[in-house]
Amino acid sequence: MAIKRTLKVDSAFSATSMSDLVFLLLIFFMITSTMVSPNALKLLLPQSSNQVQAKPAVSVSISRNSPYLYVDGTVPVTLSELPIKLSQLLEGREDPTISIHAEKTVTIDEVVKIMNIAKERRWKVILATSPED
Repeated sequence: MAIKRTLKVDSAFSATSMSDLVFLLLIFFMITSTMVSPNALKLLLPQSSNQVQAKPAVSVSISRNSPYLYVDGTVPVTLSELPIKLSQLLEGREDPTISIHAEKTVTIDEVVKIMNIAKERRWKVILATSPED
């Protein structure tokens, strides 16, 4: 009695299960990526045509030659006094917004310090720019 074993390899490939798996992974990554919030500063940048989405409640001006920051263009304040002064001015506002006016030659480090103060207190920040000619 000769029993023959025949091993037949099915050469057909069904891609339906693979496409289902890829589709489910795609949905999973789309949902989880929207849940992850990056640790970044939220900035409202005005358009060059001077259209701003939010009206600033307080403006902070930074000059390269002056050791002071100017709140609303007239009140000189040091960086250590700035959070207290801004808290007083923005107290009770529904949507507190700060506009930062910095000269071109001011280092980004000084601007980021003010942005960090605003981020800690959950204030919105507008980085003011001059219109393009």
